[in-house]
Amino acid sequence: MIDRRLQEQLIHLLQHYPAVALLGPRQVGKTTLALAAASSISSIYLDLESDAGRAKLTDPELYLADHIDELVILDEVQRLPGIFQNLRGIIDQGRRSGAGEGRFLLLGSASIELLQQSSETLAGRIAYLELTPLDVLEVEQAEIDDLWVRGGFPDSFLAADDDLSLRWRQDFIRTYLERDVPMLGSRIPAETLRRFWGMLAHTQGGLLNAASLARSLRVDGKTVAKYLDLMVDLLLVRRLQPWHRNVGKRLVKSPRVYIRDSGITHALLGLKNKEELVGHPVVGASWEAYIMENLIVVAPEGTEPYFYRTAAGAEIDLVLTLPGNRICAVEIKRNLNPKPTKGFCQACEDLGADYRFVVYPGVDQFSVSAGVTAINVIELSRMISRGLK
Repeated sequence: MIDRRLQEQLIHLLQHYPAVALLGPRQVGKTTLALAAASSISSIYLDLESDAGRAKLTDPELYLADHIDELVILDEVQRLPGIFQNLRGIIDQGRRSGAGEGRFLLLGSASIELLQQSSETLAGRIAYLELTPLDVLEVEQAEIDDLWVRGGFPDSFLAADDDLSLRWRQDFIRTYLERDVPMLGSRIPAETLRRFWGMLAHTQGGLLNAASLARSLRVDGKTVAKYLDLMVDLLLVRRLQPWHRNVGKRLVKSPRVYIRDSGITHALLGLKNKEELVGHPVVGASWEAYIMENLIVVAPEGTEPYFYRTAAGAEIDLVLTLPGNRICAVEIKRNLNPKPTKGFCQACEDLGADYRFVVYPGVDQFSVSAGVTAINVIELSRMISRGLK
């Protein structure tokens, strides 16, 4: 059992909101976390993917009236979208009778499906949390490379060996393509979407080139945009936006796109272990995306992530605008000589970055140039999670 960072926050929100939505891709550990958070209180769990679970909610108001003093956990709630309208009335009625907080915990695997429904009907009554795969603050320091190679889905990370880990991830990909995506109403052929997913793996962390992807898939640009939107909505792909504030420079305007879990990237490329990964051309891009994703997911609420690149070549791999409009600039290197590039230093001056780091695989933390610190991903993740205080 790995303790998840969000457990304390989830319990806190349940104490202050009538409903909490816990979002995340399938198999990321939402159910385990929900049951752990509810272990000390009276609760009831319904899996809405099962016929039995959905049957109990044929008349939601009647059924839920019998559990007014319990936390009701509804798993895969996007399978029963009509329930949100019922929840609104039940929550409002409960508030009038003194049952105001900790009524419902909603688990969903598709953010857009859940957010569209709940934002329309439960505004002011619901809080949102996103549960990501395991991050560097949830594993031991000696396991950082395993987390990179296998990814953070618990069953993959904790597998007995590399073969079983790869097999789990390949089955995960197949299940998403053949069952989960069609369940959301998408009519995209599974093989076409798999090819698209594989192309994103080969270009991990690169600038989005929709025209090139469209040519390879023999579709138009709008179709590529639809595929990408779907993968982003499923919380499997991140579209990292370019810095857009006016700095008097010609800026790159295309987003960078990468698969959020490094283990899924490696499974799509057929890479089983670290030895195979370090010999593959994707190794540098995979490491960079792995570091960026970890730093983004541990950042405080309200943080906005970007990258910065000018036409002249000044570049920052990751820019985090922290609460208070403080700017943290991060360059990522997979070598033990973490010297910042001239383009990074120039870009930091362009933005007036408050914090400047070069992340590298070493252990020590030290200054590499004026105002720039070399640091490993664990220490920087800890600092960012605390708001760099």
